[in-house]
Amino acid sequence: MKRDVLALYLAGRDPRVPWYVKLLAAATAAYAFSPIDLIPDFIPVFGYLDDIIILPTAIWLTVQLIPAALLAELRSEACHRLAQRPHNAFVAGVIVAIWLVDAGMTGWLLWRR
Repeated sequence: MKRDVLALYLAGRDPRVPWYVKLLAAATAAYAFSPIDLIPDFIPVFGYLDDIIILPTAIWLTVQLIPAALLAELRSEACHRLAQRPHNAFVAGVIVAIWLVDAGMTGWLLWRR
């Protein structure tokens, strides 16, 4: 799914893709990468509806509208980009440290009250 969403992002920027497919590809990729859901996840049963039905359907529809040869090229480029994605343990450590400091400060402030 990561590969196809990244391929759709690339399709949204490719000049060989028709404008209406670009629009759908960009909207689908933006929705997939967005932390905001159409239906919030905390709503029982319906919260994951967009993750299970809406997003895969939008990906499937958009993939069907892209010519097969172009889609194969975009998927190859997406795989290449995913393989070269840097993995930085230092940055992950900094993010975890920030969360721990934040949790500690919150606990300390609550304890003082």
